[in-house]
Amino acid sequence: MTENTEFRHWQLKRDAEDIAWLVLDREGEKVNSLSREVLLELDAILAKLEEDLPRGLVIYSAKKSGFIAGADIREFDHQTDATEAKAGIEMAHKLFDRLEALPCYTVASIHGFCLGGGLELALACDYRVALDSESTRIGFPEIQLGIFPAFGGTARSIRLLGGRKALELILTARSLRARAARGLGLVDKVVSEHGSLHWAARKAIVKQRKGHRASRLNRMSSSPGTRQIIAKAMEAQVSKRARRDHYPAPYVLIDLWRKVGDDFNAMLKGEAEKASELLMGDVSRNLRRVFRLQEQLKELAKPDDSTANWQARRVHVVGAGLMGGDIAAWCALRGLEVTLQDREMKYVAPALKRAEALFKKKLRSSAKVAAAKSRLMADVAGDGIQRADVIIEAIFENLEAKQQLFTELEQQAKPDALLASNTSAIPLEDIAAGLQQPQRLIGLHFFNPVAKMPLVEVVRGNQSDSSDIKKGCMFSQRIGKFPLPVKSAPGFLVNRVLAPYMLEAVNLLDEGHSMATIDAAAETFGMPMGPIELVDTVGLDVAVSVSKKLAPDNITAIEPLQAMVEAGKLGKKSGEGFYLWKKDRPEKGKPSDMVALDILGERLIKPLLEECRRCLAEDIVDSADLLDAGVIFGTGFAPFRGGPMHYLEESKLLPEVTP
Repeated sequence: MTENTEFRHWQLKRDAEDIAWLVLDREGEKVNSLSREVLLELDAILAKLEEDLPRGLVIYSAKKSGFIAGADIREFDHQTDATEAKAGIEMAHKLFDRLEALPCYTVASIHGFCLGGGLELALACDYRVALDSESTRIGFPEIQLGIFPAFGGTARSIRLLGGRKALELILTARSLRARAARGLGLVDKVVSEHGSLHWAARKAIVKQRKGHRASRLNRMSSSPGTRQIIAKAMEAQVSKRARRDHYPAPYVLIDLWRKVGDDFNAMLKGEAEKASELLMGDVSRNLRRVFRLQEQLKELAKPDDSTANWQARRVHVVGAGLMGGDIAAWCALRGLEVTLQDREMKYVAPALKRAEALFKKKLRSSAKVAAAKSRLMADVAGDGIQRADVIIEAIFENLEAKQQLFTELEQQAKPDALLASNTSAIPLEDIAAGLQQPQRLIGLHFFNPVAKMPLVEVVRGNQSDSSDIKKGCMFSQRIGKFPLPVKSAPGFLVNRVLAPYMLEAVNLLDEGHSMATIDAAAETFGMPMGPIELVDTVGLDVAVSVSKKLAPDNITAIEPLQAMVEAGKLGKKSGEGFYLWKKDRPEKGKPSDMVALDILGERLIKPLLEECRRCLAEDIVDSADLLDAGVIFGTGFAPFRGGPMHYLEESKLLPEVTP
């Protein structure tokens, strides 16, 4: 086999059958992405291949992580205007057109991540083979960055799948496993073993396999008349999830397809024009910032020297109530062995029943549901304590009970086991006071519902050891959550910033604004849920408890909440709070058209922003970036605004606040 090694990121080899094997191994990176330099090298390689045409070309990755994770979005931030961005997109268009026009058979051999620009490159090949593995993920995540596929991927996916299927894939940002991608038509062949990827690629070249083509019915979805109907329906669906002024990209894409969806070249031109404008807008810039914040949180979970040999494999949860039971179920769903302890089996049984419902909802087969159920074991006697790598306490909020429990747990636990409390009300330092090694205790504060909320606050007490905080971050990452280290203080970060926001809503009610108007004002700002609905969802009893701890002086807002609790109006869980709830939905009226919702929304959010400043001044978190990440992923704070501290900096809304 002859080999060409003149490039930094690519290696080109030719075998005895005159098949060219082009491998991407981006220098200095753990994951392949398409930088400008990577694309320029590929262009030079294609020029060489055109001069000396092989029998076929296979493109694959040398990275364990996968094929290509997308374009290098770091480079987007260095582009100065839409003209420069458009030129970069048009360069990629010419390159992928050149690959598609190469007069030999081309195959993309896919394992692991094949996302965004990586999938766009694969679509420019004649044939795609993919590894049937849990790690294989194929899709277009661009809409989450405030753009849409613009390296030819929108036009090519429409041509390959038909307009309706292609746009559904792009608008939902779904990433598919190999078999699902084949079922849709993105992939032509699925293989079960890594080594057979090369064999399948070679065989496709030798046999000149025909790749997927859209059926006539799917092609008809891009015909002019049908396109108008489908586009209108898609806009209606998108509007339920995102407003045009908050997230313009889905609407821009639908508009483009509506106008020229049956013209491949016009779609390519539209990709370059529209995506470059979106790239330079504030929404995409802020959503790219949110992506970087995610990566920062993931970095916190990387092991250091003190935790290099530690892994979370077995979890023991004490307390099978709503939080404890749901934490245990989530850990089992994510592949860990879990033992769940409470005083009697009658307290554990409801948690196991809820867990089974979760497994059936999330897992694709009865075999996987059965496997998850087998990983979650009732353990009234506490036999799992001695084997657990992570022990989580989730009992009722009573200091003496928690102190006694942790004294017993410390005696039975492995020396390197992580000891964690899910408390949100009692200082860790007080709970740890009776321990022989108080530095072992940290907090792991989950949010309800556990299966939906992506953040875990990893709470650092004054006594907590840094290696145990690192273990808490590693464990959170292992179960698919973002870890946020926070200082032990009332409310930590998320509850603390939410409390004044919710109490301000009660003050507005007292001033005569309707509940629907207040919630609509918050949603106009960009919050996923209005504060009145949020209080009902959290529970008025919980809101009162938190508010008394965090804002005891705001008695005018707390008193009406307390009266509702005493009347049994607890919110969603009791069927009535501020709203009447039917079928898990609040019955809302229409907001007043006499109120400027944007101004009211700014007033609502101002106390939250002020509290964020105080939290930063008090070192509740280590940086403004981490605060932004915590509030976005813990409260749903409008991602398109880039986070509360970023929003303050951009808008210059508030003066400095002293703690």
